[in-house]
Amino acid sequence: MKADLILQTAISHFAKEGYEGASLSKIAEEVGIKKPSIYAHYKGKDNLFLSALQYSFHTQKIQLASYFDSMREESLESLLLGYFEWLAKESRDNERTKFILRVAYFPPLKLEKEVGELFNPFFDTMHQHLTRILRERHRYENVLHSVDFSNTALAYLTVIEGTMSELVYSGIERYEKRLQAIWPIFWRGLIN
Repeated sequence: MKADLILQTAISHFAKEGYEGASLSKIAEEVGIKKPSIYAHYKGKDNLFLSALQYSFHTQKIQLASYFDSMREESLESLLLGYFEWLAKESRDNERTKFILRVAYFPPLKLEKEVGELFNPFFDTMHQHLTRILRERHRYENVLHSVDFSNTALAYLTVIEGTMSELVYSGIERYEKRLQAIWPIFWRGLIN
């Protein structure tokens, strides 16, 4: 299906070049079509960009659920700490994750409102999912100091966001260094 191929190709271009740097002509050329053919599927560059972001969030939710499901037998600390390694791998290997990270830190100014309208529900869903995981895990492990699972999940997301900035701006080595510095302090603050 041409629309899917256009979308996947656009994700790759937006991830590498950003909104401003990506060219509909180059996307069309890579797909093997003429630029006007893109308009049969998408209204324009803005629509293609937002469709690519929406699709990337959809697939990211599935991958996140898969990660957390694969870690259900691990300890809570392994699950939470392992997410950072998973995120680093995804940012290296997955075009959709690269695209999401780029847009998170470098959104196109003209689409800032629309991007926010896609990001906020994604983070709200992640917050709700983590709150549920913390509540369920606490029943079995009873390691958390606070039973305010919503705020604990929000604090964890804040740590993720802080370390992620190093991943985006400075690379994996600085990301890992920041994680090694913050994790023991954060974890000690969470447990009994």
